[in-house]
Amino acid sequence: MTRLSRGEVKALGDAIDRDPALREAWAARAVAAGAEVGEDMPGKRIVRLALARADEAQVRTNPIARDEAFTCTHCRRDVPVGGRRPRDHCPWCLHSVHVDVVPGDRAAGCGGLLVPVAVVTVDGRFDLVYRCARCGAERRNRVLDDLAVPDDAGAVRRVAAG
Repeated sequence: MTRLSRGEVKALGDAIDRDPALREAWAARAVAAGAEVGEDMPGKRIVRLALARADEAQVRTNPIARDEAFTCTHCRRDVPVGGRRPRDHCPWCLHSVHVDVVPGDRAAGCGGLLVPVAVVTVDGRFDLVYRCARCGAERRNRVLDDLAVPDDAGAVRRVAAG
């Protein structure tokens, strides 16, 4: 079966809740996948169990706003909190550390140095593109130009120039 979107899982779960025969078929599929299915279990949960997506459904996808002062691991400067927006990179050298899977979750086990490699425009704002020096993962962070300590414009231009 092809991968179902969250909306498709929800629609199928609703159909399972209305149709006993469909519920029985999907419950059997979930049991075959090694899950225990209860009589009063919602159809959406049965679908997730049958598709082995129960754990995936519990993974955080929304950012956590963490605004903490830190010492930059690249240039060793003390970086203050952002204030209005969480600061996630050094405003002087623009480097960061690979600590998040979803912004603020601190779930990445890598800990490598995120090196700014490019600047892109997104909806009228500038984002820094980072590549992890340890694992090669890429991510983007917004250029913070409206805080008490804004990102160094010269450093942003140098990254943009390549």
